[in-house]
Amino acid sequence: MSKAFTKENDGGEGDKPEEVELLPKNLKNYMTPTGFAALQAEFRQLMRVERPKVVEVVAWAAGNGDRSENGDYIYGKKRLREIDRRVRYLSKRLESAEVVDPARQQGLEQVFFGATVCYAREDDSEHTVTLVGVDEANIDEGKISWISPVAKALMKKREGDTVELHTPAGSETLEVVSIEYRILPLS
Repeated sequence: MSKAFTKENDGGEGDKPEEVELLPKNLKNYMTPTGFAALQAEFRQLMRVERPKVVEVVAWAAGNGDRSENGDYIYGKKRLREIDRRVRYLSKRLESAEVVDPARQQGLEQVFFGATVCYAREDDSEHTVTLVGVDEANIDEGKISWISPVAKALMKKREGDTVELHTPAGSETLEVVSIEYRILPLS
């Protein structure tokens, strides 16, 4: 079949989802040293290991002739686009990152970026969260983005302070139980 009648999608407009900007334009991209190292490690893994393997497979598959029905070639090109998209994203995030070490924070009696905060809710349940960068947030590990509603409510508070948290379900009062700044382990 003539190439004119086949649709080979090499990254055209149809398959490229919009990259979601996780950080409003006027805010800095704060990151802990641990989060920065994790993004660097992912970037290196993609560039030094995964991408070269996929390029090798695509080159081999392209040499096998008809590309329109070649699964290795089609999947390889798709995976290559995914890797390149993620590499571009990581590159932008690393370039704009402002690394803040929680262990070097001053004003340790207040909640700032990198703080590990224990707070009590109205139902007397206690929650411990660490305020981290947008790319590091993982609620399962107790890491929340420093621009999340809870983090914004806790920001600049001291032990014993109460704060009003406004949610779609209504308002809730939180009390800051403890504030700590620790070195975060690699996840």
